Amino acid sequence: MVVVVGLGNPGREYTKTRHNIGFEVVEALADEGGFGAWRSTADKALVSKGRIGKHEVLLVKPMTFMNLSGDAVGALMRYYKAEVSELVVVHDELDFDPGVVRVKLGGGHGGHNGLRSIAAHVGQDFARIRVGIGKPPARMQGADFVLSSFDKGERSLVDEAVASAAKAVRMFVEEGVQAAMTEFNRRREAASVGELKRT
Repeated sequence: MVVVVGLGNPGREYTKTRHNIGFEVVEALADEGGFGAWRSTADKALVSKGRIGKHEVLLVKPMTFMNLSGDAVGALMRYYKAEVSELVVVHDELDFDPGVVRVKLGGGHGGHNGLRSIAAHVGQDFARIRVGIGKPPARMQGADFVLSSFDKGERSLVDEAVASAAKAVRMFVEEGVQAAMTEFNRRREAASVGELKRT
């Protein structure tokens, strides 16, 4: 079983905030069809079971708050006897502008407390789909920024990024992490080449 975790915080006050973009992606996947209703688990998560292609998939929204995401994810991984190679985590990324989506395998947590918590439970070798949310403006703390909403100008870019991240999840499930990395990370390389040609 492939386990797809979207990171976020529970509660209406956090809906559509920057830190909750992982929730938006797994919700978009569920809405595309082929998945059951969201249900609560004893492991403090909302899950939805379904299929992508020939593969059984579990969509997960931890309800533990971001800093304790690993509590829910670790318990579900053990319950379903899933391997770390079958885990992909969708999360917000401060280092990328809104609208940018990249795929990464393994690595550190980069200061992201949700990734930090998950890595403490299952190790670092899981796939990540990183969705750009932009950097905080001057004098604004990062913790406050990630809990803020996107402005109107950003929202259309973010909606496109959610759809793109959902596509990246489907590619990860059906074709593997290397295919997803090739498809979604080469766009940055192409942009860099274009920038060099213009200088």
